[in-house]
Order: sequence, then C-alpha cells, then structure tokens
Amino acid sequence: MFELRAPSLILGGIGRTAQGRTRTICVTGGAGFLGSHLCTFLVESGHRVFALDNFHTGRRANVEHLLCSGQFSLVQHDIVAPLPDDLPAFDEIYNLACPASPVHYQSDPLATLDICSRGTRNCLERAVRDRARIFHASTSEIYGDPDIHPQPESYWGNVNTLGPRACYDEGKRFSETLMYEYARRHGIATRMARIFNTYGPRMQPDDGRVVSNFVIQALKGEDITVYGDGSQTRSFCYVDDLIEGIIGLMASDEPIEGAVNIGNPVEISVRTLAEIIIEMTGSASRIVYRDLPQDDPRRRRPDIGRAGTVLGWAPKIALCAGLECTIDYFAEQIESGGLERGMAERGFAAA
Repeated sequence: MFELRAPSLILGGIGRTAQGRTRTICVTGGAGFLGSHLCTFLVESGHRVFALDNFHTGRRANVEHLLCSGQFSLVQHDIVAPLPDDLPAFDEIYNLACPASPVHYQSDPLATLDICSRGTRNCLERAVRDRARIFHASTSEIYGDPDIHPQPESYWGNVNTLGPRACYDEGKRFSETLMYEYARRHGIATRMARIFNTYGPRMQPDDGRVVSNFVIQALKGEDITVYGDGSQTRSFCYVDDLIEGIIGLMASDEPIEGAVNIGNPVEISVRTLAEIIIEMTGSASRIVYRDLPQDDPRRRRPDIGRAGTVLGWAPKIALCAGLECTIDYFAEQIESGGLERGMAERGFAAA
C-alpha cells in the first residue's frame, strides 16, 4: 500500500462543526477532480481527512498542496478491496471513487461495474462498522437519454442496459439501490447526489469531456471536435458550486431519502459552448464535426427544485466566470508541462 502522510502541524481551530468537534473523514477518489476539491475544502475547514485513491484517474499533484497541513493523509487503495483496517474510525465517508468519463469507464467496463458494486458495498460496510454518515456520488447518467426534460429525481430514466455506457449508468443505479438497502437495514445515515456535468481546474486533460477537450484544443490552436451536429445540450456546473452542494447535502440533518440533483440548470448547446471557448481564448481553431457516439444523451438539464427546497442550494457561478478559471488553469498546465506529466503518469501519451 502506497501512503503519503504529512508531517505533524496543528491547525488552530478553523472550520469546526457547530458542536465544536473536528471530524475524521474518508474521501474515496480523493485525488481525482472532484475529490481533490472536496478534500481541500474539508482540510481548510479544520477536519482530519484521509484520501483513498488507486490513481487510475486521480493524480497525486491534485492534493500535494494538502500534505503539509498535518490534517491530510493520502493512501493508495482500490475500494474494490475492503477499506484498510489500520485507518481510524470515520465520522463521515464520501464515496467519489469511480471513473466518470466515457473514455475511462469504458476502458474496462467490468472494473467499472466492480467499483460501483463491490466498491460501494465496501464503503457501506465501513460506514456500518464506524456508524459513519456516508455520501455517494451518483450521476445524471442514470437518466440515460431522457424522455423528460428537465430531469427530476422522480424520473426513472431511459437507459440502454446493453450499450457501451451501461457499465457506468447501470453501475451507478445499482449503487443507489445498495445505499437505500443499507440505510433501511442498518439505520445508517446516507446521502446521494446525482451530479450533472461539472467543470473547473484539475479536470483530467485526457478524459474526453467536452469542456476540457474544447479548452485544450482551443489553447493549442487545434480543431475543436464536436460530436454530432452540436445541437445536443448540456448544463455545466462550476466545481466550487458543486462542492458547496455536496457539503450542504452531507451536513443536513433533515430526513433525505433518495438522491438529490446537484447541477446547474442553465442549458447550452455543445456548439455554442465551443464558440464561447474559441472567443474567450482568442483561438483560431475551427469547429469540426464527428459522428455522435452511441447512446449519447440529446438533452441534459437538472431540475434542482428539491436541492433548493431541502438544502437552500443553487449554483452561483456564471458559465463565463467558471470558464475563465478553467482556461487559466489549462493554460498554466500547458506552459509548465504539467499537462504532459499528468498524462504520462497515468500511461497516456500527450497529443
């Protein structure tokens, strides 16, 4: 087991809970895009955080800034195996471990299914043992190519169970059922968020997601690759808004059964997004069109009414403001060589 533990450093009382207690928290997938932002928030709030990651899509560089805090430990671990016994009892577990982009979760569908099934169950078993509150990162992908728009939590979805995306879509649906059954049988407090398209600094450059693809192509002056005719829509939530929603969901003491949509309801076409990024980067890139992948959703927009009612949450960061931060991040990565290093350490060749 690879493990990085920071030297001892006492942080002075910041970010305590309302009861004045610092929590011991596990974040699986803690070195990934979302996980690293969540770990940063939790450490800066004064909590003791253990990040577990197998580094399939996560990067040590995403959390290196936390190692000197004395409040953070990075442990190499795959949650398909039970969580390590030598770690302390947890007050909270955030399960974010799973490849979340098609290029990654389709690279080994059986491994993706294992993470969603055995991995989620291992996290739940630890939550039962520690009597920990547990959060699970579900996904808007369980709605499939939706027939209802926007998508409320009550919608059961339109998923092709035998398609190339099914390992992720159906895996996450199964994870939600596991969460429900463990809460019912063992009485543990569970929270689930169906996360819609999220973007921001620390996105993986090789994940095939539309924002990272477009930004990198534009910064390099390459053709912008749009799949289909670009009329398909997405709703993009900046990562800071998403983390605020997750934290609010986990902290709520209201009885919350089932999943809560967390995302930005502002809908935009993929073609328009490409045009905005070209303009913001001052790029000379052209837009080129390729065949749309099988089962790619035509429309995607969350109904966040429940998040507003139950959590008092709504996103605040406008698309252009979030894109500016994301563009600055990738520009610095390209200039410093961090883009190529990050891809190389995970076994990908830089373009």
